[in-house]
Amino acid sequence: QVQLVESGGALVQPGGSLKLTCTGSGFSRGSYAIGWFRQAPGKEREGVACISVGRDITDFLPFTKGKGRFPISRHITENTAGLQRNTPEPEDPALYYCAVRARQCSWQFGEFHSWGQGTQVTVSS
Repeated sequence: QVQLVESGGALVQPGGSLKLTCTGSGFSRGSYAIGWFRQAPGKEREGVACISVGRDITDFLPFTKGKGRFPISRHITENTAGLQRNTPEPEDPALYYCAVRARQCSWQFGEFHSWGQGTQVTVSS
């Protein structure tokens, strides 16, 4: 049975960094792409980024001028995927989830499954 556990959510201070980890179990290495998603209060869940078995990255968040992407990394040997941003954006506070999909990433979020419980990120003002 595939299980995912998110960790690393916390209160981030101004100038601090945001680093999340998704740890997977119950599946063999190289089976699933791992995606990160988030949901802020009163808003719909949105995709953040995804990394495939071959470590191809899909950025779900729009890349707008003056704002960087949300870097995602993957430790293939440990079935984990990390998400890190050195300078959190005002829209980053949310409940962050990870989920998996067979091998490749997709914009069809309904194809992801085995969602974790989420980890809360708060950015202090």
